[in-house]
Amino acid sequence: MPALHPVTAEITQRIVERSHDTRADYLARMEAARHDGPGRAKLSCANWAHAFAASPDGDKTRMRDPGAPNVAIVSAYNDMLSAHQPYERFPDVIRRAAREAGATAQYAGGVPAMCDGVTQGRPGMELSLFSRDVIAMSTAIALTHDAFDATLMLGICDKIVPGLFMGAAAFGHLPAIFVPGGPMTSGISNAEKARVRALYAEGKATRDELLDSEMKSYHGPGTCTFYGTANSNQMMMEMTGLHLPGAAFVTPNTPLRDALTAAAARRAVEIRGGTNAYTPFYDVIDEKSLVNATAGLLATGGSTNHTLHILAMARAAGIQMTWEDMDDLSRVTPLIARVYPNGTEDVNAFHAAGGMAFVTRTLLEAGLVHEDVRTVAGEGLSRYRQEPFLDDGRLVWREGPAASLDLDILRPADDPFEAEGGLRLLTGPLGRGVIKTSAVKPQHRIVEAPAAVFDDQEALLAAYGRGELNRDFVAVVRFQGPQANGMPELHSLTPPLGVLQDRGFKVALVTDGRMSGASGKVPAAIHVTPEAAVGGPLAYVRDGDVIRLDAEAGTLDIHVDPRELMRRERAACPRAAAGFGRELFGWMRRAAGPADTGACALFEAA
Repeated sequence: MPALHPVTAEITQRIVERSHDTRADYLARMEAARHDGPGRAKLSCANWAHAFAASPDGDKTRMRDPGAPNVAIVSAYNDMLSAHQPYERFPDVIRRAAREAGATAQYAGGVPAMCDGVTQGRPGMELSLFSRDVIAMSTAIALTHDAFDATLMLGICDKIVPGLFMGAAAFGHLPAIFVPGGPMTSGISNAEKARVRALYAEGKATRDELLDSEMKSYHGPGTCTFYGTANSNQMMMEMTGLHLPGAAFVTPNTPLRDALTAAAARRAVEIRGGTNAYTPFYDVIDEKSLVNATAGLLATGGSTNHTLHILAMARAAGIQMTWEDMDDLSRVTPLIARVYPNGTEDVNAFHAAGGMAFVTRTLLEAGLVHEDVRTVAGEGLSRYRQEPFLDDGRLVWREGPAASLDLDILRPADDPFEAEGGLRLLTGPLGRGVIKTSAVKPQHRIVEAPAAVFDDQEALLAAYGRGELNRDFVAVVRFQGPQANGMPELHSLTPPLGVLQDRGFKVALVTDGRMSGASGKVPAAIHVTPEAAVGGPLAYVRDGDVIRLDAEAGTLDIHVDPRELMRRERAACPRAAAGFGRELFGWMRRAAGPADTGACALFEAA
């Protein structure tokens, strides 16, 4: 393997040094749990009888043996999310495969799975980010029965994989394999979908026409095919070695998808404790594997949500990562993928062009990721240069393509779309935030204009509807942070702001809220911290203040003297709304950490 890039090596080492104490504490806890042995061997007869009272007789016979392996299934199945609907079939596939391997598998617990696509612009979006923490706790409840040798995590979408990951980290002495369901088949082109959305935002398309377009895009089982948070999750699970190689983007309800699901069950049995192949979660997930996941995110122009999730996921494993780490990695990691919204084609086209096998290969050859990591496949990251196939019904892996099959979608690291990755840290008098640059054309990456200040997204949409925003402006949408209202995505602002940009106006967004894995062509400084609700500078901005967002320089400036800014009367944070379950999450809003530590309610402040 080529030598590791010196910047990648330096960043990894500083993460190791920064994490020394917290990582040591985490590993000590995991080692203690490991040496306790399989939980069921310690359970009383009454406890263990409860655990398999409803199992089939054959499983009961096997489970009488305290040494027989038992695999937990933790699933985010529901049939409202297209990505998770295929999981309805997976437990039966897994149970059959486990039995063939001399083991049993039990559905240990379900975790909630809400769809950000359904809740965009609705009250439920204020629960979205915190659902990640609820999923982590739900995973812990499922596994706390302490009757399992390994776990299979069934989840795909936005907050679900990070939550499952954080829950798995709490039981890091157990092997964990993440089992994806795959993307839906391609519908209408992304360009056509975007065209109809823009027409609707301008009042030139009816709601029926918009709905018809959306239904032709989101039309069947599987993950949405744009490269948002859900598909970024799948990329990251490959880069961390928690998937079987090449599992991410195989479509649902196909023989290959089922074969990969069964293989995950068999592999979980093989790598359980007490075997020579024992591969616990805490050995797979370390500083190197998280740097690999971050490099993959940057190289492929992935979701901005992961500037929150990666930090929270790392903390769950005792690792301290920062936005500075991500920013410095972005400066040496080239952008090698163009997938909608950063390009015109979807993840199915990305997969066909070489997909994760090619991404892994070219990043390894450039020395931008660590090869010497443990993976659930039993080898280092080089194993993930391979692709799965069926050979006369038998699952096999072959070397993936050594060259991109479509240079408009996927390029080698030595001939990238851009020299730097798709994310950038912004700092300045207004705080710290991040911007996704991969979808923003270079001519739009610097915007200097008067502020138009709004305390919620509805106010901005109303101003747009009244025709008040046909001008250059920087929209400041504040009181959208985790402590204010749970940090909802503001993706519904993308179409009107995009329309205004297309009309020739200089437009940008600055917010302490989130955008989306689908963050698009309008420059957006997001996750700004300190948030306005706790007295961050955004609470003092007024209409007309000139703001400069410079994604090239990594700065977020306001042309007001900082002392004068902070002497102004502070805008009052609106009271958090009730209804739609939001009143149940007050403690999470109060406990949430800042965005630059993951906006998580489960960890004490660093």
